[in-house]
Amino acid sequence: MTDVLPPCPACSSPYTYEMGALLVCPECAHEWSPEQVEETPERVIKDSVGNVLADGDTVTVVKDLKVKGSATAIKVGTKVRGIRLVDGVGDHDIDCKVDGFGPMQLKSSVVKKV
Repeated sequence: MTDVLPPCPACSSPYTYEMGALLVCPECAHEWSPEQVEETPERVIKDSVGNVLADGDTVTVVKDLKVKGSATAIKVGTKVRGIRLVDGVGDHDIDCKVDGFGPMQLKSSVVKKV
């Protein structure tokens, strides 16, 4: 029977291997002891007024947002349906499609849950 090794806690790579008493990630070179592996707390993302967001929620934009490469901005009150929570670039933690603009990432601090 083969033991299933946990993924790398630094980069989540599934290709970890044992080297002596340590586990090693070949992708990011992170080394850790199997005893150090802890459960990561569940990530909670809240909107601009403190409501907890979940995948599939509908939100509205609470301030005008300039969009790079576009002459127009996303206006206050624009509804965004079917959001997906992600670890995006910087503070951008919502992946969505905005009507008239296409797919993009938004910050949870600029939306309000409907």
